Amino acid sequence: MLRTVELPLWLLLLILLFAAVTFLSHFLFPSVRWFFRRRMERAVAELNKRLERPIEPFKLARRADTIQRLTYDRAVLAAVSEHAAEEGVPENVALERARRYAREIVPSFSATVYFRFAIRAARWLSEKLYDVRVVGPETVPAVDPEATVIFVMNHRSNMDYVLITYLVADRSALSYAVGEWARVWPLSWLIRSMGAYFIRRRSRNTLYRRVLARYVQLATEGGVTQAMFPEGALSLDGKVGAPKLGLLSYIMADFDPAEGRDVVFVPVALNYDRVLEDRVLTEAAARGQRRFRATIPSAMWFMVRYVWRRWRGRAVRFGHAGVRFGAPLSLRGFLAERPAGQPKEVGAVLRDRMRAVVPVLPVPLVAWLVLRADAPVPRAALVEQAGAILAGLANPTLAGSAAQVVEAGLLGLTSRRILHEGPDGVAVAPGQSVLAAFYANSVAHRFDADAA
Repeated sequence: MLRTVELPLWLLLLILLFAAVTFLSHFLFPSVRWFFRRRMERAVAELNKRLERPIEPFKLARRADTIQRLTYDRAVLAAVSEHAAEEGVPENVALERARRYAREIVPSFSATVYFRFAIRAARWLSEKLYDVRVVGPETVPAVDPEATVIFVMNHRSNMDYVLITYLVADRSALSYAVGEWARVWPLSWLIRSMGAYFIRRRSRNTLYRRVLARYVQLATEGGVTQAMFPEGALSLDGKVGAPKLGLLSYIMADFDPAEGRDVVFVPVALNYDRVLEDRVLTEAAARGQRRFRATIPSAMWFMVRYVWRRWRGRAVRFGHAGVRFGAPLSLRGFLAERPAGQPKEVGAVLRDRMRAVVPVLPVPLVAWLVLRADAPVPRAALVEQAGAILAGLANPTLAGSAAQVVEAGLLGLTSRRILHEGPDGVAVAPGQSVLAAFYANSVAHRFDADAA
């Protein structure tokens, strides 16, 4: 029993390594996790005192617990049984597929990453790239504090995520639905930590759709503040597109007007003097397919070059970024007026409310004025026309005289060679009509509806 046993050094090291791992996993790691989770809970409790809409427990639950809850949800288990019967596979195989989908969808929210890193980065990036102009949200009527709030936005640029995160930082932590583009390491880890959940927009797999629908419903029931883009993708022509009803139909399918939380949709319209991806989007529209030549590495390289120019004092802002909050829509109130209301009707109302508040900015305004003319327009005529339009707009986003607005718009367009100014006036540069229309389309409907 007490004999000396001779072992090779490598075997001794291997035994010690396994012993150390066992000790850490059974004794040290649980204590460390408990210590940090207690600290996180205290920090979130203090944070919730400052937020208009506190972070709900559903969002703070451990990711493993949420995955387990989603996988064994009654509706998901029913979908698993149907999938197994349709595909002719054992139910445990179908259940494992559902668990894999749940792991893919469920985020891993970190209050530290969101409020200490993401919010600061979003604020810095928004203010460095643009002159941000906001109308609301103080102009928005008060929303029931117990309701689940969902910000519904038009999708102009990937900058939308950054801008709205920054603007509602003192209100709550947002949860986004993001597409396949974000499933790139290490970007995927960061996005999960910010509370976003991944979706396969083109998937027609019934089991996957049922798991995704149930996650959206659980998050909505749990009061998680969300943000969604009803268009489902970036606008290729600058217009506010027709809504796609996937997420909206999931929410309405499980909504009971008589019980539980109300769901309040807050329309948010965004617009830019310069959309960072404008040429990429218009090129995709010309090809007739939604395949973008831009990649994540190219976007990161753009940011590195911009920071370098900023450090050297050679970077300039890209003009204005405008944000306006529209009138909220209570789902309970909507269904009280229209008991048979369908997602298509709700989507149409939200689209109309977004279109009604799209910010009018210098570049889109000047682009529209020049495009509607059949000949070069003198600068003085542009100022006169812009003044008449701005005077007739309801709740304009811009401040300053018509001459200042036109000057800013011309600078943004002529510096990029989209327009050129000659002796006869301002005209669209050769080969740039599509890009000019991309900006003009974002506000053309506003002039028809509001302008004198």
